[in-house]
Amino acid sequence: MMAKASNWLQYIWADRQTRLVSVLTVFVSLVILAVGVTSYYTSKSVLQSELSKPQYQSLRIGMNYIDKYIQESNYTAIKVALHSNVYHFLTMEDQSSYNNVQQIYLFLKTLLDNSPYIESIYIYDRVRESFVGYPQGFSSRADTFKDSAWVNVADKFGERLMLVSGRPAPDAGEGGRLDQITLFRKVVIQGEFRGIVAINFKDDLLFANMQTGDTSGLERKQFILDQEGKLLYAATSGGNGVEAAAVREALSALNGEPFGDYVLDGELMLVSHARSPVTEWEYVSLVSQEDLLGRSKTIRNVLLAVSLAALLLGASAIVCTYSVALTPVRRMRKMLTTYGQEGTGAEPVDLENITRKLLRDHEKLSRLIRQTMPEASSKFVHDMFAGNLVTKKEIAEKWNSYFAEWTDAPLTVAVLSIDRYPEWAGRFPERDHVLLKFAITNIAAELLSGEWRSISLDRGADQTVIVLQPVADKQPALAKKLAEIVEVAERLLNFSLSAGFSLSHADPGKLKLALHEAENALGYRLYRGYGSVTAYEDVAGHEMPETPAGDAALEDLASAVEAGAEERAQRIVERVIGEIREGYWYPSAALSFLGAAKAKLSRIARGKEAGWEEDDWQRTLHTLNLDDIGSKLTDEAKALARRFGNLIQSKEFIMVQHMIDYMKKHLGDNIGVQEIAASIGVSVSLASQLFKQETNETIHEYFTKLRIERAGELLIATSSKISDIALMVGYQHENSFIRVFRKYKDITPGKYRELMRNHDSSFKS
Repeated sequence: MMAKASNWLQYIWADRQTRLVSVLTVFVSLVILAVGVTSYYTSKSVLQSELSKPQYQSLRIGMNYIDKYIQESNYTAIKVALHSNVYHFLTMEDQSSYNNVQQIYLFLKTLLDNSPYIESIYIYDRVRESFVGYPQGFSSRADTFKDSAWVNVADKFGERLMLVSGRPAPDAGEGGRLDQITLFRKVVIQGEFRGIVAINFKDDLLFANMQTGDTSGLERKQFILDQEGKLLYAATSGGNGVEAAAVREALSALNGEPFGDYVLDGELMLVSHARSPVTEWEYVSLVSQEDLLGRSKTIRNVLLAVSLAALLLGASAIVCTYSVALTPVRRMRKMLTTYGQEGTGAEPVDLENITRKLLRDHEKLSRLIRQTMPEASSKFVHDMFAGNLVTKKEIAEKWNSYFAEWTDAPLTVAVLSIDRYPEWAGRFPERDHVLLKFAITNIAAELLSGEWRSISLDRGADQTVIVLQPVADKQPALAKKLAEIVEVAERLLNFSLSAGFSLSHADPGKLKLALHEAENALGYRLYRGYGSVTAYEDVAGHEMPETPAGDAALEDLASAVEAGAEERAQRIVERVIGEIREGYWYPSAALSFLGAAKAKLSRIARGKEAGWEEDDWQRTLHTLNLDDIGSKLTDEAKALARRFGNLIQSKEFIMVQHMIDYMKKHLGDNIGVQEIAASIGVSVSLASQLFKQETNETIHEYFTKLRIERAGELLIATSSKISDIALMVGYQHENSFIRVFRKYKDITPGKYRELMRNHDSSFKS
């Protein structure tokens, strides 16, 4: 049936008038169709864009408020984790000390009084499974603490310090909804995960800034999903509720776009979303757009109907013209036996068309034969390389069948490989890769013709394999010809190739061995560089002086990266590259070792750095020379070490800031370096080292400067005696205070008060 319709259309198309009517009909129909479709999708796009802006802004406003509360609460959790009484609670032998628990309780009460959106705070000791919290108080066992079902969250931290997630409230019961949002903060003491700080939010206040009012009278629904896709928040301005599965499906339908369409219960919705960088929650908004697009759909449908009517009218005109104008020709059908007429029912237009069909069918058959033979030959060679043909008889029979024009002269295999394949793949669009590989094959075939018979195979990725046989009895210089191919390809295609070729083999059954020889020779690009042409004969005698031992170097590199030591990691990579070059390793051994080093860095990045972006240059190492591999390995090791170093430094900065806050609160107390170090739960030596590293000052110097600056403020703002001010800033003896004040201000306290007050008086006047 399809063949009959196809022949009928071909004969109709042969008439010039019929072609003119067809072209005009199709053109007019396409114009009408384009106007209808364009107007609909343009109006739809404009409406979606205008609708998405307020929805997205609304989501962002709510998200920013929630992220602000989360960040403030995280800082509160850090203060709790670093509080000295909390440190004693987690480390001292007698946890139930009334004084210590009372101090913690009062401290937590103060934090809750200053934070309206926090409902309660718990501190959990993982070692002894005890709790202290506000307003619950102290509990020595988990089973006596009302809200303790969440303690298994410790297994979800991994390398993270903070988690925010929804969980069933204590009285929700089994299968209860997620109606309690909690921030969990890890407490690490001397490298050991000792406890968890849990901050429970008041959900109504946490989500109070999510805007659910109507926008232009449209029904709107807003949702928040956590990292696991669980529904944390849902609010609608009308209509029925929406299941979490529907929200996840709508979010998936966006496929990364900021907004898009989604059909919910038969209604077309506009979906907008924003992702929080703090909590990784997904904020989703659904707005009905059926009413807005109703008129656009009507216009589209009318224009589609007009276009279809135009097509039908044109087709009717063609059929009528064909029926009336060609009636005499159809009468000739009884006198002619038309080629291919039986079973098709086709109507001949004239004898020229009959002849054209005969020639066209013959040309199709010839082209099919010409196309099939090279493809079959390439498939045969590919099967030989893959080891799918094993018997000599089978190989000989198929070789004589597919390569009947070839002689018994020896065969050689050459492999052309694209240098720096990852860079090449990034430079050119993926759709052009096949065309560029085809261009390489054409250049090789053109330059080899006349001296060599050849057949080319695309081995995927960077490689093109060529099987060669000399035309004359004397074998021409293949290295020179391959070098010419490399030079012409670089000049015309603007990228470089390297080549390796095998020994000559008289038996076609040795082609697989020849391929291994060519790939082995190509591997010496590692040392010879890009654009090199290497014969297997030149490297067949290469031997390594000794077996390299690289496990220790890999462990040293991993240790340097995890310690954040960029320069040390760079020196290790440079040393390894130097040893490979100096020892002139087998390319396969060198690439295997360098691949293991790359894999080691990748495992470190995946295991300890959540935001690390993985690249794929490891699987294309064989297309790079040794210098480029060393450079890439150095850059990756340094970048990873830099990230680890930043993580270490950020923790130290927070600890130093807490020491400074502690000093400011105790300017008038008789404290020293030991008490300041104890405030963050570390030794005096470590506290001094961290403080000097971050501020370039000692703890004593910094504390003294804070006291003197506070004394200066009191001298100006109050009329207190100098001896009283000395006590206010921690000096028991007036003379000691005067001596230190003069050292830092180059003036006595009394003169300083007189000078600053006179200055203020003259300024006011």
